Formats: sequence, C-alpha cells, structure tokens
Amino acid sequence: MALSDDCSKYRHEKLIDIGGKSFKYFDLLSINDPRYDELPFSIRVLLESAIRNYDDFHIKVKDIENILNWKENQLKSVEVPFKPARVILQDFTGVPAVVDFAAMRDAVKRLGGDPEKINPVVPADLVIDHSVQVDVSRSSSTFSSDALRKNQEIEFERNKERFLFLKWGAKAFKNMLIVPPGSGIVHQVNLEYLARVVFESEDVLYPDSLVGTDSHTTMINGLGIVGWGVGGIEAEAVMLGQAISMVLPKVIGYKLTGKMNALATSTDVVLTITKHLRQIGVVGKFVEFFGPGVSQLSIADRATIANMCPEYGATIGYFAIDTVSLQYMKQTGRQDTKIEMVEKYLRANGLFRNFDDTKQDPVYSEVIELDLSTVMSCLSGPKRPHDKVDVVTMKEDFQKCLNNPVGFKGFNIAPDKQSKSVPFVYENEEFVLNHGSVVIAAITSCTNTSNPSVMLGAGLLAKKAVEKGLIVKPYVKTSLSPGSGVVTYYLKESGVIPYLESLGFNVVGYGCMTCIGNSGPLPESVGQAIEKGDLVACGVLSGNRNFEGRIHPLTRANYLASPLLVIAYAIAGRVSIDFETEPIGVDADGKNVFLRDIWPSREEVQEVERQYVIPAMFKEVYANITNGNESWRSLDAPDAKLYPWDSSSTYIQSPPFFEKMTKDLPSVGGVENAWALLNLGDSVTTDHISPAGSIARNSPAARYLASRGLTPRQFNSYGSRRGNDAIMARGTFANIRLVNKFIGKAAPKTVHIPSGDVMDVFDAAHRYQSEGASLIILSGKDYGSGSSRDWAAKGPWMQGVKAVIAESYERIHRSNLVGMGIIPLQYLTGQTAESLGLTGKEKYTLSIPDNVQAGQKINVQVDDNKTFEVIVRFDTDVELTYFKHGGILNYMIRQMLS
Repeated sequence: MALSDDCSKYRHEKLIDIGGKSFKYFDLLSINDPRYDELPFSIRVLLESAIRNYDDFHIKVKDIENILNWKENQLKSVEVPFKPARVILQDFTGVPAVVDFAAMRDAVKRLGGDPEKINPVVPADLVIDHSVQVDVSRSSSTFSSDALRKNQEIEFERNKERFLFLKWGAKAFKNMLIVPPGSGIVHQVNLEYLARVVFESEDVLYPDSLVGTDSHTTMINGLGIVGWGVGGIEAEAVMLGQAISMVLPKVIGYKLTGKMNALATSTDVVLTITKHLRQIGVVGKFVEFFGPGVSQLSIADRATIANMCPEYGATIGYFAIDTVSLQYMKQTGRQDTKIEMVEKYLRANGLFRNFDDTKQDPVYSEVIELDLSTVMSCLSGPKRPHDKVDVVTMKEDFQKCLNNPVGFKGFNIAPDKQSKSVPFVYENEEFVLNHGSVVIAAITSCTNTSNPSVMLGAGLLAKKAVEKGLIVKPYVKTSLSPGSGVVTYYLKESGVIPYLESLGFNVVGYGCMTCIGNSGPLPESVGQAIEKGDLVACGVLSGNRNFEGRIHPLTRANYLASPLLVIAYAIAGRVSIDFETEPIGVDADGKNVFLRDIWPSREEVQEVERQYVIPAMFKEVYANITNGNESWRSLDAPDAKLYPWDSSSTYIQSPPFFEKMTKDLPSVGGVENAWALLNLGDSVTTDHISPAGSIARNSPAARYLASRGLTPRQFNSYGSRRGNDAIMARGTFANIRLVNKFIGKAAPKTVHIPSGDVMDVFDAAHRYQSEGASLIILSGKDYGSGSSRDWAAKGPWMQGVKAVIAESYERIHRSNLVGMGIIPLQYLTGQTAESLGLTGKEKYTLSIPDNVQAGQKINVQVDDNKTFEVIVRFDTDVELTYFKHGGILNYMIRQMLS
C-alpha cells in the first residue's frame, strides 16, 4: 500500500535480530515526538495498533494523530479505532457466538453470498469453563472421594450437545482454538498459557492485545497485555476483522507505595482498591498502576487486581510489562527465545517499564495513591463486590445488615426474629442454623485460584487447622475448583491437599463453578431449614461477584474473601464472629484456638511457593491441553461447513436474528405508543436481566423444557442453554431477585398494563407482541452492570423491547444493546423517572430522525401530553451505523455480501 506523506512520519518499519533471525516492527520511538514519552503505556499500545493497521479506510492518519495527542484529546470525547490482536471467549458466551457465526453463514447463503466468508480473521481462543457444577462435594449425601470425576461425568451428560457443537465450530472455522472442558478457567489459562505478550505474525512483531466475551478478561492486564471485556456481539465483529470504535479514555494513574503488612493478602489489596476506585468513579476510564509498590507485587498479585477491574468499573486495570513479567513467563514455562523476543522488542519500542524509575512515569489524567501497608484483612458483601468490610468489623457489620432496610447493605429482619434458630438433621446428626450461618464455602474463581500465594496460604492454614483438631461441619457445602491443573499440581507437591480435603475442600472440578452460580444444590434438610426460618444464610467464596441470586437462591448474603478466609469462616460456621476476641474453635485438649494461631506467615507461604511452583509443572499440564479427556475425544463432530441444525435439540437452535433481514438497509423509524415492560431501579445487573444459574421449576423456561419431555433434573442452567433462543427469551428477566416497581417486591414478574394482569415477564412480553405493541424499559443508574452477557441484550430484543431509558449504563451492556439494534436512551443530568413524574404505566413515543446523530437529544412523548428530552447513547458514528443496519451482525453480513 502506498502511504500518504502524512502517515510516513508515523510509520517507521525497522528490523530487529532475535536468536539469529530478523523480525520487522513498527518503531514508535522513531516518531521522535515528545508527546510519545508522555503517553500512558496502555495508550502506547493503542497507538502502535493504529500505526500498524493503518489503511486510510478503517484507520486514518487523523486517528493516529488523535491517539498521539492523547493529553489534549482525553478531555474531548474523541473517537478512535482499535484492532485487537485476538479474541478470547468462554463457553457461556462462546456458544452463542459460534451459533451466531453458523446462523450468519446460513443468512449469507440465503442472500446469495459465499457462506465461508464468515470466518474469524484474527485468532479466537475459546475455553470451556462455565459448564461444570458442584453436583458432588464433601457435603453432598452422594459424597465420593472422586467428586472431580463424578462432576465431570455429569457435566458431559448435561452438555454433550453443546460440546459437540463447539467441536464442530473448531473444525468448521479457521483461526479458532477450543480448550476442552476440565482444563481450567479461561482467564487463568489465558494468563498461564494462551497469552503471547508479544505477537509474531509473518515475521512482524507487535504487542499482544485482545478483547474477550467475559468481563474479567481484564485479568490479562496484570501481565501487561491490553485487553478488556466486550459483549459477544462486538467480539464477533472483531473476529470478522472489524475495529472497535471507542472514545479515547482518560487514564487514571494509581500509584502504589509501601509494602503489604504480614497478615494482608492480595485479595485484601484488590478489595481495598475496588472500594476506593468505585468511590472515585472510573467508569469508561483506563486505570494504570505505577509506583515503587508495583515492584512488590507478583504477576499473580497484579492479575488479581486487574481481574476485579469490572467491579471497580474501569475499562482496564493495567500493569505495564517489566522484569517481573519476564520472570513470570519463565516460571510458567515459556521458551527462553520467546522471553528474549518480548524483552528486546518492548525495550526497542519504549514499552518496557521500570516501576522504580520515576523518569518513566507518563502523564496521567489524575493520580491516586495507596500505601500498601495500610491494607487490612477484609471481605466484600453481602450483595456487591465493592462493599468492603474489614474482618475486625465483620460481626458488627453483619448485625447492622440484619437491622438495615432491604438494600445492598440490609435485610430488614425484625429484632424479635434475629435470634431465630432452626434445628435440622443432616446425615443422622442434629445441627442448628441461624442468621449468618455459613452454608457454602468455596475456593473458586480465576480471581484467586491463579495466585499461588493465597492458594498455598489456604493450604498451610488448613494444615495448621487440622493439626489443631479443627473441623468444618459436614452440612457446609465446601469445594475447591482450581483455575488450572497447575494449581492441583503444586498443592499436591507441597503436601497440603490432604489437609484441605480433611476440611472438605476437595477438588470438585476445573472451572468457574460457584463463582458463576454453578454451586449446585444444598443438602435438602439445609434448604428446608433456611426456608422454614426465613434465614439470612451465607456463602463465603474467593470469587469476584456476589450479586443477589447469583451464588445460590438460598444464600441471601454472600461475601467475597481470600481463600484463607473462606476456610476460616467455614470452620467458624458463621460470619457473625469477631476473630480478634472469639475463638474459631477448640483443639483436641479443649483449648480455644484463635484464627491468629493458625494463620501462616508470609515468609512460610513464599518459601513453599519458591520450592513448589516451578516451570516444569506448567509445561507438563499445558503440553496436551487441547486434547481433552476421553469423553471429549470421543465426540464425533460433523464435517459440514454449514451446521446441520437439529430441531429436536434443546441446547442448540438457529436464532431468528437474521430471518427477516434483506440486502437493503431498513429505514430508521421511531417507536410509537410503546408500553413499559418493566420499571426498574438502580444497579440492575446482567444477572437480573439474563441469569446464568439454575432454571426455576415454575418459570417459563421450565414449562417450555417440560413440554419437550425433560424432567427438572435435566433442566441444567440458563448459562448452559445460551445456544437455544427459545430458552433464553423465556429466561430474560427471570431472576428471582429482580425488583420491578410495578410489583413492589423481588420476583421475575411484571404487570400487563392494559389488563392489569400480573404475570411472568416473558408471558407479558409475548402477550404484548401478540397485540402488536412495542415495548421499552425504564431503569435507574448503572443499568446492565455485571458480566458482559450478550443475552442480556438479545433476550430483550426477542421480547420485543425497542429502547431502554436509564439514568446511566454499564459500558459493555450499552454496547450490546446497540449491537442488537435496541436504542439506549439516557435521562438528562439530574432527571429521573420520579422527577419527571413517570409511573411507567404511560404510553411512550420516541421520535428518532433518519439523520439522528451520536449523542443527540430527542423528545419522548408520553400519552398524557407530557414531553421530556433524553440523550441518544450512540456514542460514536460507528455505533450509529450499526443501529441503522439493525445491529452489528446485520452490518457485517451486508459488508460480506457487498
């Protein structure tokens, strides 16, 4: 391609010799512009991508200049394109992505094009990690020392259709790698194995970067790789070669100083940072960590902090690459030549960091500081990840939650019912449950299982506890779900596995499990006791999300904690304990044992980690990771380029998204006389909109499955059935914790306004559709927070929702709404449904002009002659283009056809 004179001043190709071989790269230092030295390191990665991918069409000279001029443009909402190097998916979001690709192939063929053009053009890695559930555990009446094998067998029994479909996808589509079930959690596998750090393609070197269909894709930021979560719809466009259009972000510099105190863990650091950044407000911004304190953190520590980025609301939580990153690559078994390539390329391009050298500190939009020595042992809960509670105040805080009105920090339990005890029998022994009793204790989630310091710390704590004669009551559902086989390897080699198992923390599977809501059933007598006493029972987990209804329907309070504290609270059996003054248990001699008596020192943990977390483990575990187990290998996937849909399948069906699509662009049109399907408050999460957990027996989805001859035991979860649009439409707004103002209490219900009938949300939507009525949704702040769930946009689309009016949106969900052609509208600053006097039972007419512009204000006409203005939240011209096509995938199909 002939370059314009303007571009040649930015685009300098150079050669670099590594191991006797010559590679080409685009040299950023040769731009010789003082603005480059001031750029945050994360923005430098965006700049390199723009220069390398310049084509004067998708990426123009002005885009390169806009990024280079970040210091000025960060304040101006300037739109820039970004082409990530790869895409990563997990199976809950990966299955619908592959379903969409298969349906797009069908659509292209129907419209006269070549279906094989629908193919990933950038590498896409899909890790199957969300399907396995804790069906069998220590506390199960079907207890088996082989819980891992039994859970994997049940996983395959439930999900064979899905797995067969994914195996077809791996064969049918180029550039797609699938990591079979039983291998680990997507983000930990990404960190330990899939991450390239520096890409080499056709002898050209460039920084690794990615987007992923899971919010916690940001975990990879801990290794210095720019990446974040997007909706599945947007990820599919990237896979098809499209650039992401984004507003050039502000970059918050988060300066870390000092050293962690002896009792604090990386989990405590991240929960502290999460609360801090939530209070400051970093939604839509990059956070870049710097300062001498970063050098004190391992890559696992950094990855833990980066993993929780969605919980503090930023787009990324970035740690630039330094010598600790190279040491991690060596520890995880990467080849020496690869490590040499990474270091030489990054140093040559001004992308390598020394956190102790203040001269390297770039310019930031704002600088915030945390002294690591001030971090205390803590948890977060009972309903949100950013509601930090110091361990020393946990007992007092839980008591306040019982007293407080129903809300994020309240359960409104009447004073005369707070001391309620409910006796029950489990395995022929009588126990008692109270408010605050722990019934689920899970060491789970990529957030912590990727970190040897807290995993080995938990193992050492378990060893000390067992040696003191401490136990966990048998009804507590305990589990250990490592994020990769490496974890089990070093836990075994270090000798702590028997002690973990003695306390009930058996390895039950390799996957997200309890963190994603796949906690499995509680013992029947435990569930009955909770319901009988209307108890606030508790889950304690080393996860990253604790939203209502996510972990288990019967655990109203859920606390995020380090693996060490998970074990501690499991032994205590309750969260209403002051570990400073109350013993955690008694030893064999009847003497009190306090938590401090069994807490391992940092020196102990570090010594075990140095000895047992070694490169050979990573090489051995990952050598055959794509082969899978015998069950996976025995799956015989079809060879066809077009998927042979099976109409009898309850897992995989061709979605209706493109059935009415034509080659020609449809007219924009407005929304006339729409009813509000729901009137919602603040912090409605994607879990509320499209739950991933179990399918309630009285739900529309359950009725549908029963009509297909399935029994409740075969229902599986919503997450596992994301390849079937009939299930997912019925599961939309089916969360039992959904609070709809039309109903006034938590329930997956709404009012069919014309008749006044109360019914399940899907049934109401279906009735409206049969009447030819359009629908909108009213909501408060942070609509769509939580996981990057594409069905939280697809489901409302299938229910006939045309627009959402909210006070504010979570970034990924707003993008997904646009991707499905649903109009995201936002009240003017300071206005709400209440301030405008809206009950939600009016009819709404939205005037959308054909030449609507990004960020334009439009009028909403209410049927009582009231009019108010809202902002159209198409944030870029590209998003506007997607909307005009009826969605991003429709746009891509028309692009392929043309």
